[in-house]
Parts: sequence; C-alpha cells; structure tokens
Amino acid sequence: MVFRRKERDFKRRALGVFVTGMMFLAGGMGLLWTARNQTGFAEWYSQNVYSVLVGSVGRVFGMIPVSASELFLYLLLAGMVWQGIRHRKRLLYLACFYFMCASALLFLYAANCGVNYYRKPFSAWFFTGVKQSAGADSGELLRMCEWLTGNVNEAWERMEADSGSYHGMQGKGREAMMRLAKEQPVLAGFYPRPKPVMVSWILSVQQCSGVYAPFTVEANYNRDMVAYNIPHTICHELSHLRGFMREDEANFIGYLACLESDSADYNYSGYLLGWIYAGNALAKENFEEYARLHGKLKEEVRRDLAANHQFWDQYEGKAAEAATHLNDTYLKANGQSEGVKTYGRVVDLMLYDFLENRMDSACN
Repeated sequence: MVFRRKERDFKRRALGVFVTGMMFLAGGMGLLWTARNQTGFAEWYSQNVYSVLVGSVGRVFGMIPVSASELFLYLLLAGMVWQGIRHRKRLLYLACFYFMCASALLFLYAANCGVNYYRKPFSAWFFTGVKQSAGADSGELLRMCEWLTGNVNEAWERMEADSGSYHGMQGKGREAMMRLAKEQPVLAGFYPRPKPVMVSWILSVQQCSGVYAPFTVEANYNRDMVAYNIPHTICHELSHLRGFMREDEANFIGYLACLESDSADYNYSGYLLGWIYAGNALAKENFEEYARLHGKLKEEVRRDLAANHQFWDQYEGKAAEAATHLNDTYLKANGQSEGVKTYGRVVDLMLYDFLENRMDSACN
C-alpha cells in the first residue's frame, strides 16, 4: 500500500515536472518566434531587457572567480547522472525531468542569446549614414595589409619594451571595451570580468578560442592557446554581451577594441589577428604579395604565428571536424547563412574602416 502511494506521488511529481518543462519550452520558443517574425522586437529586447540581464545576472556570476558556466555544466551533468541512477526504474519521471532540464536550457538560451541574433547589426551603427560596400579592389586590400604589417611590428616592439606584457588581461579587456564604447555608445554598459575555462582542453579539441555562455551571461576564453590570441578573444566574447551575435561583427568589434586600447599587448593582438584575416584574403588574390608581407614581419611575430599553427594542429581530427560542423549548422540556423565562413567576413568591415578612418594615417 505504501509502495503504491509512493508511486502515485512520483507520477504526480512527474506531471508537475512535465508542466514546468512545457512552460520553459513555450517561453523559449515564444521569444525566438517573436524575435524572428516581429520587426523591431529583437532590437527593443536587446536594449531594454537583455542589457538588464547582463547588469544583473552577469554581475552576480561575475563575482565568482572562476567560470560559473563551466561549473554549471559539470554540476548539471552530475545531477542528471545522479537522477538517472536514483530513479532508474521510474522512466516516466526521468523522461519528464530530462525534458524539463532541456527546456530550461532552451529558455535561458533564448532569453540571453537567441533573440539577439535578430537585432540590428553593429555595422548599422558603425557605418551610420553610409552605404557599406562589400567590394574592394586588391590594391586597397594590399594597402591595408601593408599598414597592418607595420603596426604589428611596432606593437610587438612596444609590448617587448613593456616586458612582454600579457598581465592583467581580464581587466584590460573590460577597459578596452569601455574605451571603445565612448566612440560607439551602442557598446556602453556593464561588462563582467572575462574568465578562462579551467579545463580549456574542452575548447581546444573543438578548435575554439572562446565562448559566450548564455546560461550565466559570461565571456569565457581558452587559456591554453598562444597568448596573443587571448586579448582579441576576450573583446570578441565581450561584444556578445552587448547583444551583437554575428561572428564577423564580434571579430570586428574585438579588433576595434584592441586597436583603441592603451595596452601594447591588446594592440598587438588586434593588429595580428587583423593581419591573419586580411592576409588570408590577400593570399587568395595575390600569394606573392602575401609572402612578401609575411617576410616583412619581425622574426618574433612569425614565431608567434608558427606556434599558433602548431598549437591548433595538434587538436585536428574527428572531434574538431564534428565541432566545426556543429558550429556551422548552429550559425546557419541563427541567420548566418555562410556558417563558419562568417568569421572571415570581418575583412570586409576592416577594409571599410581602413578606407574611411585610417587611410590618411597609413599614407603619412
């Protein structure tokens, strides 16, 4: 009798868990549907709701000295395994419990990330009143690459004079973004402290330098990669906390923030990442010029590039291919039709910025 009563109680609990899961699912799907189909909703949400979530949820989890999202992932997996063992004979309850967990994650994703994919792009703010051109001749690209080459070398010399720098990178990342926000007010707001992933191997095998964690509203980065990647990655991930989710634009915002920073290591990171993206584009059009500019880089810079290739090459394999395919599918599902190729489209934005804002200084 007691056993039957206990089983009836678990069936009622399963129903309550299922209803809770349905509420999370309806809320998450409702937000994504509205953002996709109601013009202006995503922009309003990003500026009036999401900004509050960053300033509250992001501020709370930002007080934790380590990646809260990483801890949350481990605890969630442990909790699901524990529930599976504890209630292995109550399959209905387990199915409802797992459904509720998945639905809650979907709701958090939609509220803290998904809606932002449908907002106005950063380029609409940065290039106000000007029609952005995607086309540029090879001569303009070459001039930008030459300008980047000189600035990479100069930034490395300043960084070397500062004893190699690379200290206090987390705080300097926030400062760089707030400095850029003075020129681009749409980037203004609270920035939580970016944090390294403790077990960064998880990101490395995915060929991933950083990740925005929507469940805890955090900017996380891979601490194992070659150091020059870290400043740009920090700014890239922090740009997602301002609601700009396109990868090309996050790369561009990170590039701008690094260039505007008063720290040599951030300047070096921004110029070198810019050189890599622009250099790859130049190599496709004129490999001889690319090789010439590569040869003009300081030996220490070329050494950094070689170390970076060596680092990522060790993680190539089936896991990396699967992660890339998954990321490609994810980006396409969120309106970025070019998938992982979107990362490289930063060159269009960099080139337009160069022609409009930096060409004169490059010619002097």
